[in-house]
Amino acid sequence: QVQLVESGGGLVQSGGSLRLSCAASGSSLDRYAVGWFRQAPGKEREGVSCATTRSDVTNYADSVKGRFTISRNNAKNMEYLQMNSLKPADTGVYSCYALRGPSFYWGRGTQVTVSS
Repeated sequence: QVQLVESGGGLVQSGGSLRLSCAASGSSLDRYAVGWFRQAPGKEREGVSCATTRSDVTNYADSVKGRFTISRNNAKNMEYLQMNSLKPADTGVYSCYALRGPSFYWGRGTQVTVSS
């Protein structure tokens, strides 16, 4: 099993930046595809970004393309989400996940609030 713990959320003004971190334990993250999803109050969960095991392929939701960057450090068992030019619409709880075949793990999330 993989345990995931997010950090780095907070309150930021519109146009600001945050860097989310996700620490993995219990298994080596380099065998998993990783990603982030978010959920805003009253809205459905939305996939934000994902990356293959070597980050040779990354994908982003249209709403964050050009502003967010996913990365990973397999040696440290970490994944990250750099978020720039934040908008109030980016407000939500951000959770990281790890995926390998039928195994899917996710963290409890970290709150990101963007004020206008």
